[in-house]
Amino acid sequence: MIIKKISKEEFVQFASNHPLRSYHQSPEYATYMESKGYKHEFIALVDEYNTIHASSLILYKKLGFINKYGYAPKGFLIDYYDEDLLKIFVTELKKFYYNRNFAFIKINPEIAIGQIDEKTNKIIYNNNATLIEKFIKNGFIRIGPNYKFETLQPRFNAIIPLKKYSFQNLPKTLKNKIRKTNRKGLKLICGKEKDLPTLYEFVKNIKNRTFENYVNYYKAFSPINAIDIFLVEVDYEEYLINSRNLYQKELDKNAKLVEAMIRKNTPNILKKKMESDRVLLTFKNDIILATKKLSEKRTDYIAGAITIKYQNRISIIISGFNQKFKRISPNHFLYNEIIKYYQKDYDFIDLNGITGDFNKENPYYGLNKFKMNFNPKCFEYIGEFDIIINPGLYRGMKKSGLINDEFQKKQKVN
Repeated sequence: MIIKKISKEEFVQFASNHPLRSYHQSPEYATYMESKGYKHEFIALVDEYNTIHASSLILYKKLGFINKYGYAPKGFLIDYYDEDLLKIFVTELKKFYYNRNFAFIKINPEIAIGQIDEKTNKIIYNNNATLIEKFIKNGFIRIGPNYKFETLQPRFNAIIPLKKYSFQNLPKTLKNKIRKTNRKGLKLICGKEKDLPTLYEFVKNIKNRTFENYVNYYKAFSPINAIDIFLVEVDYEEYLINSRNLYQKELDKNAKLVEAMIRKNTPNILKKKMESDRVLLTFKNDIILATKKLSEKRTDYIAGAITIKYQNRISIIISGFNQKFKRISPNHFLYNEIIKYYQKDYDFIDLNGITGDFNKENPYYGLNKFKMNFNPKCFEYIGEFDIIINPGLYRGMKKSGLINDEFQKKQKVN
């Protein structure tokens, strides 16, 4: 068997039926990555009858004047458990790229080696973990440890089986937050390309993420209708109506507490009265805000997200919200509404990366907690590896700092 280049159509046909298929292994993702300076090609391991046994999108770029490295996003489309096939593939891969001045090819297969226990946050490993030894045996160099987004793709991901998602099974605090957002007049809006500048305002402070990055995502995936833009809008008319109703109900409750205090002023009643006063002030401020916005005829968008659709799976590639509206939990509303939006027609939604560090001291602790509150299945993937094509070139690049500089400055990709 040998490795050769194949057409886009041949690759798509093979990839669409492979168990490890993903939007990362697609012509559209290749187009998107061109904006990051990569060229691409589709390769396959074929036998004498031209039957494809393994395949991959290979992205590549120069590192230095003439030397290159490759990247197989989310790994090769191959049966990694077939040791003979894997050995042949890697051997032929090295032959194919050696004379083209490739130093190495980077992979990060989407192979779950463990699942995080929901109660203890301990990782329960499965048989896939044995593949690490097989990779190393075939000359792969493991990059790590990658517990906090140190490499190109997150090593830990949160995925919700959509058909099993139930609002009633969410934690009580999260359900209360989402219920409160519904009273604030929040609505999920399906956006268009023209809404990208609005959405970017919510995510512009994320390191190394430019506005053009999301434009390029849209240009790559929109021709096949595989990308959606969502915004959260505040309907101030509904906000005002709800706030007035809530204020009146709380005012009636407050009046009864005053009567109770006159009859018998106990610490418990006083505590309830003080809490009611606080709630009344909140609703009053909501009425003032909604009235002001209506008079200004304002349309406010306070959160947004971009998703990629690939076969039976949705991936949230970015999301954010206006910090000025943090108290009304727009991000919680956004995620719940996106999940409901896709629940009927898709099987899974990938909430994207979390970290493998669950300590409160972890700067990403809030991110972990937010996503895990939606009751996803959280997995640890096998991680990132370099396959050395030319050992001499690889050592030279490592020694000169070229590899470190490339991947230290590189934008994280999704």
